[in-house]
Amino acid sequence: AGMFYPGNREDLADCINTCLAEADSAGLKPKAVIAPHAGYEYSGPVAGSAFAALAPVAENITRVILLGPSHRVPFQGIAVSGADAFETPLGSIPLDRKAIEAVLTLSRVIELDAAHAQEHSLEVQIPFLQEVLGDFSLVPLVVGDARPEEVEQVLERLWGGPETLLVISSDLSHFHDYETARRLDAATSRAIEALALEDIDYDHACGRAPVSGLLLYARQHGLILKTIDLRNSG
Repeated sequence: AGMFYPGNREDLADCINTCLAEADSAGLKPKAVIAPHAGYEYSGPVAGSAFAALAPVAENITRVILLGPSHRVPFQGIAVSGADAFETPLGSIPLDRKAIEAVLTLSRVIELDAAHAQEHSLEVQIPFLQEVLGDFSLVPLVVGDARPEEVEQVLERLWGGPETLLVISSDLSHFHDYETARRLDAATSRAIEALALEDIDYDHACGRAPVSGLLLYARQHGLILKTIDLRNSG
């Protein structure tokens, strides 16, 4: 708050609703979305496209499984939080402790609050979810050094039904000129749609590990991924 997005409740809500209003995601009923996590100045419009797509299913969603990469704390595996709630200027979101305890039985899932304390990849998604969904519980998961199979195990355990939404937090390429970013990101987008996790390098998507886990799950369960928005800030 005050860094990646406005710290004032009213300004934050106005910013999010502007991004949502400008989105064109009609006709989709997603079970999962991949959304970016840069500052809203850069990635807000693309996030708006992702979360606006939830409109047809939002009233059914009561739980969100949120996975994003670790930017500040190196560790092995996937980290849950010991907190009871996460808070943004838009209010407090309770954590689903029962679901968190369920994934803690997996060998590569650990409780590590240090991984969550300053991690923006999860936090920037939450205000959009608050505006679109209203009341819901949250399962926040920071993905460190983890194989796609280990992320996929978590998804298998928490996938649920229409009450559960999966959000994967990932930007794509970083620090390129506009045309280079377009070329690299288009290739990554094609790989995602083709469920070709082997074709996505770490420098092509900072959330490669959670994205790859989703692609592996989709490959095994016959799901389809579709690009609804793709931009860069070059």
